[in-house]
Amino acid sequence: MKEKTHIKIYADENVNVAIVEGLKRRGVEAWSAIDKCKLGLSDEEQLKYAFEEKTTIFTHDDDFLSMAAQSEIEHCGIIYVHQQHLSIGDCIRKLKAIVETMSHEEMHNRILFL
Repeated sequence: MKEKTHIKIYADENVNVAIVEGLKRRGVEAWSAIDKCKLGLSDEEQLKYAFEEKTTIFTHDDDFLSMAAQSEIEHCGIIYVHQQHLSIGDCIRKLKAIVETMSHEEMHNRILFL
């Protein structure tokens, strides 16, 4: 039986870096667009980068939702939350729970809403 691969989180430039730092402190493999010098990329380029790195993208940008729904772009998962819907702490807790309960394979081409 093949072992499931854990989820890695890539936060686009709209996400507060405190969320990424909180995830890292809790043992989650996570990085931001700032960490990887990917600021200013288009949404399509961000999604492509995340796919190449085999990471699930975390975003507040609803353009990712329509882009994924309207195209055949393959991705390693999109996790979306409205910027003012959850606190930084709530985002960290919910993302950590997703990482602990879902695999990379289960997130493939999937969209989750926090």
